[in-house]
Amino acid sequence: MSLSHPPRALLFDVFGTCVDWRSTVTNGLWEATRKALNATTESIPPTVALKASQMTKEEWGVFTQEWRNTYKTFTKTIASDSSKAWKTVDEHHYDSLKELLAEWQLEGLWTEEEVRHLSLIWHRLDGWSDSSRGIRELNKRFWTCTLSNGNLSLLNDLKVHAKMDFTHVFSAEQFGSYKPNPSVYLGAVEKLGLSPKDCAMVAAHLYDLKAARACGLQTIYVERPQEEVS
Repeated sequence: MSLSHPPRALLFDVFGTCVDWRSTVTNGLWEATRKALNATTESIPPTVALKASQMTKEEWGVFTQEWRNTYKTFTKTIASDSSKAWKTVDEHHYDSLKELLAEWQLEGLWTEEEVRHLSLIWHRLDGWSDSSRGIRELNKRFWTCTLSNGNLSLLNDLKVHAKMDFTHVFSAEQFGSYKPNPSVYLGAVEKLGLSPKDCAMVAAHLYDLKAARACGLQTIYVERPQEEVS
């Protein structure tokens, strides 16, 4: 970030930068498994019940990382090829969760309604310990805006759940692509009525910051546990 020309707006990546997706999703899947197994198991196929009962929380962490990896592949594919059919992040999370449950031989562990609810766990991610207060403090000097690949309903739910008082909520879906497509960064800048040099992208991922800088934005790196390998 330039000290001689400080930004007027801070554009925040959300997953990993502002919220701890890894812990929240892993814990949520683990708790949902325990709940399913402790309820009547007559509707759960015996082989599925056995496999789920033997899975550790660490293994659910691996499952969570694989779920996250499908999201990265999905968003980068659409970002690089505008001819690809559009799908929201919510739709992707649901479809990819069903695919992963099949790959892990866990189909039938949850009902269809429960799978749908679990796919929306990304709306209920907990913030990092410094996110809520940090954003409130930054609001005294800057506009603070989400600039995430998450859809608008997801981001608005996260804003409330994690008590992150952003002044603006921007989603990649408003600009018809996903990061790191330049249209996302430049679209947000245009909506703010600013020039790129008056905005700074804040993220825990170097690919995001490199793409923003290529569009003329300033950049601020936030280090978060394991995010550069996630």
